[in-house]
Amino acid sequence: MQQFCEQLLNGLNLGSVYALIALGYTMVYGIAKMLNFAHGDIIMVGGYTIYVFMNMTGHPLIAVAVAVVFCVLLGITIEKVAYKPLRGASPLAVLITAIGVSYLLQSLAQIVFGSAPKMVKIADMGVLKIGSLKIQNYTLLTLACSIVVMIALTLFVKFTKIGRAMLATSEDKAATQLMGINVNNVITVTFAIGSALAALAGLFYLLKAPSISNTFGSMPGIKAFTAAVIGGIGSIPGAMLGGILLGIVECISYKIPAIAAYTDAIEFLILIVILLVKPTGILGKRRSEKV
Repeated sequence: MQQFCEQLLNGLNLGSVYALIALGYTMVYGIAKMLNFAHGDIIMVGGYTIYVFMNMTGHPLIAVAVAVVFCVLLGITIEKVAYKPLRGASPLAVLITAIGVSYLLQSLAQIVFGSAPKMVKIADMGVLKIGSLKIQNYTLLTLACSIVVMIALTLFVKFTKIGRAMLATSEDKAATQLMGINVNNVITVTFAIGSALAALAGLFYLLKAPSISNTFGSMPGIKAFTAAVIGGIGSIPGAMLGGILLGIVECISYKIPAIAAYTDAIEFLILIVILLVKPTGILGKRRSEKV
């Protein structure tokens, strides 16, 4: 029972990281209607930024703050340079561009830092003991931060001017422009928020596995995209739900010897099953297309 509880907590921790990444995917898709496959590599950039500034300053808060700011600026730059010129282009052209940006970031990281993994020691946060149960404090921090971020994003979208503009843009971009809202600015803000979340996800992933390479964000990015689709891409609570579900399944599967080697296959099988049963995802809503 104790081992099950520990794996459940590990799953919630990993799922919270996936949820933070998935929130970036789901916001960009919900508003800009594009899949930003370079999102996982922004996590990698955030991780390397933390690595550099930890070595320079030795202060985790400074390193994390710089990583968030740098990732926000990077996300805005990518949107302006790579994606904005493709407004109105075919989805395939945008998808290929996103994949190209992903490989560009990975290659630049390899040129700058090399291909060997770098160890990133952020902080020893200790362990909380409840009876015989041991809980890593970074697990509690990750869970709390993910919940706060989801609540804050939900309130931001519902009750702020720019948040309501995001909702309007996601529903009908052309009508939103006719109302005098600058859609380009809305999309830029969306990329900025998603990139900030990617930097935070990089921090929490490093707390769990303190090693980084140029492919650091690739698999977490793919898993988080899967989580966003499972939960209902475009839905903020859906991204959180999908991330938590995927994290729990992954951690429990790894501890069952008979299926440990097939953990990734099981996760993607869950995606297929859910899409067959409910194509819009668990909390996704079907939208009627206007013609």
